[in-house]
Amino acid sequence: MNRRELLKTLGLGSLFLAAKKTGLARFVAPTRPIVLSTWHGQSKVANAAAWNILRERGDSLDAVEQGVMTMENDWGNCCVGLGGNPDRDGHVTLDASIMNHNTECGSVAFLERIKNPIQVARAVMEKSPHIMLVGKGAQQFAVANGFTLEEEKLSEHAEKAYKEWLIKSEYKPVMNIESGVIQQPKVPNKMKGGEYNHDTIGMIAMDASGNLSGACTTSGMGFKLRGRVGDSPIIGAGLYVDNEVGAVTATGHGEEVIRISGSFLVVEFMRQGYSPDVACRKAVERIMKKTPRNAKEIQVGFIALNKGGEYGAYAINKGFDFGVTKGGLDCKRVEAKYIVK
Repeated sequence: MNRRELLKTLGLGSLFLAAKKTGLARFVAPTRPIVLSTWHGQSKVANAAAWNILRERGDSLDAVEQGVMTMENDWGNCCVGLGGNPDRDGHVTLDASIMNHNTECGSVAFLERIKNPIQVARAVMEKSPHIMLVGKGAQQFAVANGFTLEEEKLSEHAEKAYKEWLIKSEYKPVMNIESGVIQQPKVPNKMKGGEYNHDTIGMIAMDASGNLSGACTTSGMGFKLRGRVGDSPIIGAGLYVDNEVGAVTATGHGEEVIRISGSFLVVEFMRQGYSPDVACRKAVERIMKKTPRNAKEIQVGFIALNKGGEYGAYAINKGFDFGVTKGGLDCKRVEAKYIVK
């Protein structure tokens, strides 16, 4: 080894040690393609659908769209798609957002009777001059663009859950339903904070070309106030993608994510050089500082993927996990670190 090579090696070694101490992102060769999604219980199926596209050198936008659609199409899902739990008036309303590597994005909120809101969100992005459509306007746009208006009815498990909820008509947010522990019928349980469980699937991916995209879709908090919209369809809150830096999506109590523009904040921390893990942790710490609620009774989790192929996550409370698929391997379950002990 000559003098120049030796100095170069010592310099890189110092950078690695500094990164380990400070939580800055490491200098690594990108791992691609790669796909992450919230909650391993659902990500096994969702990631497989996304991977079918990524492994053929497909576009990350197509991958995340197809991935989250698996949950929208699952009539037995308590919290994503038309089979999900209704609002307190008995209506299922859907929210979704999607974003590509060109910072193009689309979203829908308070959408009723449309099976795949993520596809409508993409249509808003590609076929309209707008980013977000809501309510009747979003539904009219969907129908005008060839989407079918489905019959308004509750799934069997959602109807049972709604009848049980009506007995007391309690309205409190819930954490960690997404863990997949609850089996059929998927009637929501109450968690530590007394909240009913709710769910989101968020997915972020990098394709073989190194381009990032993300998608997020949900039927929202079960038995919510009519018209309530969480973070999932809000660009910068439930989802954000910057192809120069990374991609982030969130799950959990949407109001707290909106309060700090959570996904955008995580991306900005990564822009400053923090690793995905540390960037997510710093956003969770921001929530802990800003929320007026008891942090032990709410859950928020972030997953992040940077341009170098590193990924990470952090949550307020224990119980948040996510799935990672790369290199043709099976979906790997990763349990997120958490703050509240």
